[in-house]
Amino acid sequence: MKRKQTFATTVIGAVAGLVFPVAAIAHSGETHVEATYDPVQNEFGSYDPGMKPDRTVEMTMSDDMQFTPDLIEVKQGEVLKIVHVNAGDQLHEFVLGTPEILDQHAEMMKKFPGMEHDEPYMIHVQPGETGAILWRFSEPGEFSFGCLIPGHYDAGMKGRVIVGS
Repeated sequence: MKRKQTFATTVIGAVAGLVFPVAAIAHSGETHVEATYDPVQNEFGSYDPGMKPDRTVEMTMSDDMQFTPDLIEVKQGEVLKIVHVNAGDQLHEFVLGTPEILDQHAEMMKKFPGMEHDEPYMIHVQPGETGAILWRFSEPGEFSFGCLIPGHYDAGMKGRVIVGS
């Protein structure tokens, strides 16, 4: 699948490449379970086009700037299909990463709110719609997720993933 390269994606890729050994941080409006991406591996897990979910978690995104649930516990190596239901009237997104990566990206989104992104660990979900991602939690530890649309993350729209070994 050929991906559109934007200036913002290039800037984020350069910043992330200098600070963290991860792929460029990105978003998309498509349902990620149906989309195919190149394999990705980073410090908070991995994606491979052929993987199948071990379990499904449904997550609601709301205009009170909450994810429900806001805590997910998984076993190391487990593949989750995370189904995102936007129960609100605003666009919301889900971005998985480390707290440091999400904090940096949230600041970048304030400067470039119209950034186009395309990675398997992120998704935009329009009001009243549902989307999903597949992700293998291959590394033990505590990771984060958040809605990085300007104002949402600062209002508390975030959560944690605890990966046990």
